[in-house]
Amino acid sequence: MTNESNRRDFLKTSGLLTGGALLGSLPFSAKAEAGHPGYHFSANDTIKVALIGCGGRGTGAAQQALSTKQNVKIVAMADAFRDRLDDAYKALIGRGAKAADGTPKVDVPEDHKFVGFDAYKQAMALADVVILATPPGFRPSHFEEAVRQGKQVFMEKPVATDAPGVRRVLAAAEEAKKKKLNVVVGLQRRYQPSYRDMIKRIHDGALGDIVGGQVYWVSGGVWQKPRKPNQTEMDYQMRNWYYFNWLCGDHINEQHVHNIDVANWVKNSYPVSCQGTGGRQVRTGKDYGEIFDHHIVDFVYADGTTINSQCRHYEGTYSRVDEMFLGTKGKVEGMEKKTSALVGYNGQPIYTHDSKADGNPYQIEHDELFEAIAKGEYKFADAERVAKSTMTAIMGRMATYSGKVVKWDEALNSQIDLFPSTLAWDAMPKSLPDKDGFYPIAVPGKTIAV
Repeated sequence: MTNESNRRDFLKTSGLLTGGALLGSLPFSAKAEAGHPGYHFSANDTIKVALIGCGGRGTGAAQQALSTKQNVKIVAMADAFRDRLDDAYKALIGRGAKAADGTPKVDVPEDHKFVGFDAYKQAMALADVVILATPPGFRPSHFEEAVRQGKQVFMEKPVATDAPGVRRVLAAAEEAKKKKLNVVVGLQRRYQPSYRDMIKRIHDGALGDIVGGQVYWVSGGVWQKPRKPNQTEMDYQMRNWYYFNWLCGDHINEQHVHNIDVANWVKNSYPVSCQGTGGRQVRTGKDYGEIFDHHIVDFVYADGTTINSQCRHYEGTYSRVDEMFLGTKGKVEGMEKKTSALVGYNGQPIYTHDSKADGNPYQIEHDELFEAIAKGEYKFADAERVAKSTMTAIMGRMATYSGKVVKWDEALNSQIDLFPSTLAWDAMPKSLPDKDGFYPIAVPGKTIAV
């Protein structure tokens, strides 16, 4: 069977027959006549993509999808804000990417641009593949809908901001496996050649048993957008999503999940408990919402290994974003560097990886995903793993907010739900400012852990 027929069959079965409730009862001819995007018939079939979430990361992910070797087109876009959608559209068409037949790779007419809290459902219906790049708090519902509609998925990390959201993603991940839907998640170190090479060697025993380590995301922080006159609270929090836990999960979750996931990868497991400390030492103003500016956590694994985690947002201080692990035979750090090595305790390299010829891991994610889709292959099931690494980060936040030892099972089963009961521009999120504009901040010793 040819790759093309494999792909057509794959998209039919994974994208419609197992997931398309709307067309699932129609006969084949009626489905074809309906033009459902899961069906392809020519040798030059287009893989249709919907971009859900049109911020900087979503725009970048869409451009990476367009930069693959396959015949990929962006055919639909969705965002809560029209201006963000318009900015992303202008950026994408400005690249001028064209298909082999000379037609634009960005083909999104006005009736394929959707705005609002439910816009994602309409955009997904027009595509074979969806890119999920909204703030993380929306990821559980968006991923559920993508799986329900039978779509192949690229989604950004993290995949939730609280335990109920993680449980939803885990359930949807099981459905995605049953439907054989490829799911790639943007923890790009998993697709970075140096990390893949070095960690495979670690798993093969090059460093012996891993007995400790440290993971870091210490930097100066990110953007902040001032409140505008007459702006609703929902609009303000959505525009400043990084500083509100229902949307972001705090920076231990939104950024540091990268390094925490590497720790779980190296250990090939997930921590059973953690304890830590954190707070607001530098970013104390009302403009920084409710999140901490530093977290320090000890993650303890079942074999007794402790991995120390550090993340902070202090401007003008030492920065470090990488990982270090200690084994019984040696150590490794700086796996993202151009030349990285597994080093024995005698100072001699055990193995050195030269990254000069390595590709961009952000691009590799998409190259491998779209190659599998084009070939009709089911190869990627990232959602469960990333949901558990997301849960690891959330468990760390629970520990720093409460000052308590938090265990995996109790964290995963937590009923603390951060998401608003209603999504509307005039609705109120659960965390609200006081009369002076300050938001409630977690207090260790008083804040409930789980």
